[in-house]
Amino acid sequence: MRILVVEDDQDLSRQLKQALKDMGYAVDVAADGEEGHFLGDTEPYDAVILDLGLPLIDGVSVLQKWRADGKTFPVLILTARDQWSEKVAGFDAGADDYLTKPFHTEELLARLRALLRRASGHSTDMIEIGELSVDNRSARAFVSGVAIKLTSHEFRLLSYMAAHKGRVISHTELVEHIYDQDFDRDSNTIEVFVGRLRRKIGTDRIETVRGLGYRLVDPEESKA
Repeated sequence: MRILVVEDDQDLSRQLKQALKDMGYAVDVAADGEEGHFLGDTEPYDAVILDLGLPLIDGVSVLQKWRADGKTFPVLILTARDQWSEKVAGFDAGADDYLTKPFHTEELLARLRALLRRASGHSTDMIEIGELSVDNRSARAFVSGVAIKLTSHEFRLLSYMAAHKGRVISHTELVEHIYDQDFDRDSNTIEVFVGRLRRKIGTDRIETVRGLGYRLVDPEESKA
């Protein structure tokens, strides 16, 4: 999943970026409301972490602009301690959840996972496709209960496909959702990662739909 963090506190921004990357997310960051609005308006994020006290454009205004433009990604807002009016304004602008500063990073990660689960229609962090299990909480995958060693990019690819299991996902969509803004998107690494995943989880679990993309399936269901 690809996440946008809009936070002007550089130390907190770096901390969040590293924690999110450690959990297997692709992460972009913005230090003010203007840059944050632009990225959210032009890039296909799966979720956004948005501070409300931003320079140039405040967080509530940024969120209002996104929702007015039809952006539906879940947004977790960060508010100052005891500023209940900020929370109300954030929810009225279209926020999905909030955290009050200071907060524990583990709580933020848990709330973010909950938002992503609801957005993709799953009830738990563990997604199962036959004998394949993808645990988004621990950023690990298993086949028949045996842990599979994956690189961060391989896990991002598998996690995104698992969240949309059974649906054909285009090469472009995969590139947009598993790489951050600085990655070389002209490379052919999707094909490389798909090949590696097939060797690790089984060649029959990822179908190639010629001219359209890839689909993650339960091979036993395909035989039925």
